[in-house]
Amino acid sequence: MSQIINRLHDLNGRYDAAYVDLWGCLHNGYRPYAAAVAALRGFRRAGGTVILLTNSPRPRPSVIRQLEKIGVPRDCWDDIAASGDASQFALASGDVGYDVYHLGPARDSGFFRGLPEDVLNGHQIRRVPLKQAEGIVCTGLFDDDTETPEDYRETLLYAKTKGLKMLCTNPDIFVDKGDTRIYCAGALGRAYSKIGGQTLYFGKPYPAIYDLARNRLQAIRHVEPERILAIGDGINTDIKGAMGEDLDSLFITGGLAARETGTAADEAAQPDPEKLKKFLQPAVLSPTFAAGHLR
Repeated sequence: MSQIINRLHDLNGRYDAAYVDLWGCLHNGYRPYAAAVAALRGFRRAGGTVILLTNSPRPRPSVIRQLEKIGVPRDCWDDIAASGDASQFALASGDVGYDVYHLGPARDSGFFRGLPEDVLNGHQIRRVPLKQAEGIVCTGLFDDDTETPEDYRETLLYAKTKGLKMLCTNPDIFVDKGDTRIYCAGALGRAYSKIGGQTLYFGKPYPAIYDLARNRLQAIRHVEPERILAIGDGINTDIKGAMGEDLDSLFITGGLAARETGTAADEAAQPDPEKLKKFLQPAVLSPTFAAGHLR
């Protein structure tokens, strides 16, 4: 059974670095959580290094701009490793071809900028209509406020008949934007796989993003794996990924699993131990620690 802790401060001295999820832990898509900001500031003051580890389909510069826009202070983190970063390497390597169909909103167009020239090796990535594409780059739904994966069934079936690979830049199935749950690219990737299409993932819980996070952490300081704590609210992304990398983890139950774990929205709320146990059993995943919210 995971140990329920009150706050991150309870673990002071045990870890030198933290991989911290964004949505549901540090912010809700509109604003940062004040208690989470204070907790990360405190962790850094105590000598810890914070790497924001996100399944955002946007590469690091775009993530930084988004954080600035919603008011996440720069002094609560050290660096960022995003699914968009890891996925850019795959795109530049030609893993889904060089003529690609962009399945996702226009706001994610930044994903196609700043691709590593040394990896492209003279190739050029061109965004083309689906009928001309060698592969698909999925950054999300065109309109995640109103659409569901079912709206894309015809598109996905057509792509499958053409044998196109899909590069899914965000493995998350959904996130909570404020009080609204919206679908992410991972929902389309899962739907594509279910009909027999081939989907490639590079964010949590897959190894590529952890390799990137480790490299960015080591550029700041050397930290042994047993001194790294992974923090997140996604049981099948944050916690599964941490366990796959043999990292200790802190499961934030007040995010995606708030209802299932009986965790109220109040920042001081904690999960119901029995509900938490019941929630974790089917997943066969056991985070090292659990807390209602990052504080």
